[in-house]
Amino acid sequence: MAVVLPFGSIFVSLAGLVAVTMWRLREARSAVSLKKIIIPPLGMATGFSMFVVPAFRIPWAWAGSAFLIGALALAWPLLLTTRLERRGEAVMMKRSSAFLLVLLLLAAIRFFARGYFDTILTTQQTAGIFFILAFGMIVVWRAKLLMDFLRLTADFQPSAA
Repeated sequence: MAVVLPFGSIFVSLAGLVAVTMWRLREARSAVSLKKIIIPPLGMATGFSMFVVPAFRIPWAWAGSAFLIGALALAWPLLLTTRLERRGEAVMMKRSSAFLLVLLLLAAIRFFARGYFDTILTTQQTAGIFFILAFGMIVVWRAKLLMDFLRLTADFQPSAA
């Protein structure tokens, strides 16, 4: 069994944060499409395959709690800082000056909570809990974006993006 040093985990977390931030900033420069809203949570859903491996399995109550915390608490900052707006025939994501701060705050919460959970759960169980928490957050956020997109495009066909 390989031993993962804490600085390795910190490095990977920071690299993930930088990648997500760069992706989000780039995403805001192009038109939003139905495909761009729906595909990320569908792609992320493949991560549930981790639970095929017994080491990742957690009790259903923990999974439900993690999903609800992500969906009901941690999704709200994303919902408050993300807006879609119509520009001509295109639907664009409007940047919020607070969005980067929200990403950093969510990353800090995740980092410190993970430090706690790693002391009482296995690394695999912690990963499973945080995956479900993130999935709850993403599903709610993308569902709201989908509703906004459909409302904005109800009376016209957006350009292909």
